Amino acid sequence: MFDDGGGSEISRGHLRDANDRSFTIYRYEPDPAVQHWLRVFWIPVWEVPEGESREQRILTYPLCLLSISAEYARLIGPRTTAARVTLKGSGWTFGVMVRPGAGRTLLGRDVSTLANRHLDLADVPLLADLVPGVRELMREHPAVPEVHVAVQQLVEERFMLLGPDTREADLANRVAARVEEDPGIVSVASLADAVGLNERTLQRLCGRFLGVTPQWLIRQRRLQDAGQELRSGCGSLSGIAAGLGYSDQAHFSRDFRRATGWTPGEFAALADPLRSARRP
Repeated sequence: MFDDGGGSEISRGHLRDANDRSFTIYRYEPDPAVQHWLRVFWIPVWEVPEGESREQRILTYPLCLLSISAEYARLIGPRTTAARVTLKGSGWTFGVMVRPGAGRTLLGRDVSTLANRHLDLADVPLLADLVPGVRELMREHPAVPEVHVAVQQLVEERFMLLGPDTREADLANRVAARVEEDPGIVSVASLADAVGLNERTLQRLCGRFLGVTPQWLIRQRRLQDAGQELRSGCGSLSGIAAGLGYSDQAHFSRDFRRATGWTPGEFAALADPLRSARRP
């Protein structure tokens, strides 16, 4: 299916210019048998006019991504600032958003060692020989859903070899899900209480499986929510800041700019130039 720019995990983190029609993102749910390892498949396909380029900025989730294109194949660790990708010409990427518990299983070590870095899939034993098959399928018709399904099945078959997840991996999945689903989680203490862990154990779990601190996890989620509200034009900047648990608008604006490279007003202008001009 297409990602329609609504509230999916892809659109929330994708900081896009509302007027940019140079690409389409396809989104598919994984087979239920591997949903404890895989969260979503996302496939951007683009056609940028000759001589032009498009910069994409993405506020990532606290997990690892598989990203396979005609030029590279990577396991990408969590990023603490917005990822920036420049698109030129025509191309595609087959992406897989894995669950928090999957990253450490694939790496064989703590995900914190891959924060703000990537690893070639040639160095990931489970996936090293998967790349040629993906490229062969995607090469000629990267925007055809039937092709996407075929590649999806290749990836799912490989992850089925991992079997069930561990108790600790499942707990990491639940920690990330609780932050995402519960707007009342605005501090490390409230998250620790919600998942029944002390703060030290929570810190250690996040470093091992998410690659980030609990505080970063909460702040990133708030900033993704802010992006959604800025897109929708709901309320003033001070109201958005207060609703997300910020003590003042200035603190919110600093965090947003540090993470994305834009002020909230600049991002609102990208989302809807006419509406942002009317924003108080």
